[in-house]
Amino acid sequence: QVRFVESGGGLVQPGGSLRLSCAASGSIGRLYDIDWYRQAPGKSRELVAGITSGGRTDYQDYVKGRFTISRVRATNTVYLQMSSLKPDDTAIYFCNVRPPNGDWGQGTQVTVSS
Repeated sequence: QVRFVESGGGLVQPGGSLRLSCAASGSIGRLYDIDWYRQAPGKSRELVAGITSGGRTDYQDYVKGRFTISRVRATNTVYLQMSSLKPDDTAIYFCNVRPPNGDWGQGTQVTVSS
């Protein structure tokens, strides 16, 4: 019922910052719980962070203290502010509803390299 378009990725040096955006598209009938995932080359897609319809946030340990997920209800946009980026953060980042509907977008590429 709802699809998301990810943007904001890019190439940054270790220690740098990026803000990713997840914009809703299509018909929206409810306020969704939204998760950010990432998939590095040769690895499976993994959950990074999430935010519920009530605004509660959660993070995987490897991004705790470095990433912040937030949302703007008026525009149905979810953000992922990433700081202190590491080479291991290099991946394609996706967003999806919770639970994911199986229709993944193109994601946005984050590359952390010197």
